[in-house]
Amino acid sequence: MRVLVADDHEMVLDMMDMLLSSAGDIEVETATDLEGALEKIAAGSDPELILLDYNMPGMNGLEGLTRMIEKVDGVPVALMSGIAPKSIAQDALDAGAKGFIPKTMPAKSLINAARFMAAGEVFAPVAFMTAEDSAEDNPLAKGLSERELEVLEGVCRGLANKEIARELDLQEVTIKLHMKTLCRKLEARNRTHAAMIAKEAGLF
Repeated sequence: MRVLVADDHEMVLDMMDMLLSSAGDIEVETATDLEGALEKIAAGSDPELILLDYNMPGMNGLEGLTRMIEKVDGVPVALMSGIAPKSIAQDALDAGAKGFIPKTMPAKSLINAARFMAAGEVFAPVAFMTAEDSAEDNPLAKGLSERELEVLEGVCRGLANKEIARELDLQEVTIKLHMKTLCRKLEARNRTHAAMIAKEAGLF
């Protein structure tokens, strides 16, 4: 089975490649943005499943998903995200996506989901789709950008700035700037206080 994975985070691409390839019969091709994925299709790439990151360059919300679905005409296209709420997942399914993949999904589940979608079935993790909204409707989240939420989620997991930078494929100085903005917006004294505020608010 051939899978095209598009994500602007090199670490995520490497992880997806490693996890899917570990199945033994899955070949993985990667792209770093929507245009790169579309170019691969135009150049003759013939995947049986396409996984697109919701937040990567070129997506413009669900517009990029629709462009890819129209381009490949019948090939299953699914959306991936680490922070998109279930409303986005549902909108993606309504727009014709064959599935929604949270980036926290375990390797075995990811492989099973990929096979399921490649076979033409629609996949959406029940636990995710039925969970109570948190970040989606959380008042604390409404004043934060998607990137700030990603950084804050990393802080809540106990990651250092350097680790968050590596995970998001950003410079450490950029993470420090986001942290400064986060502390100001959350009225937090430091990163530990910011994490405590987020957790107490039920954001993560």
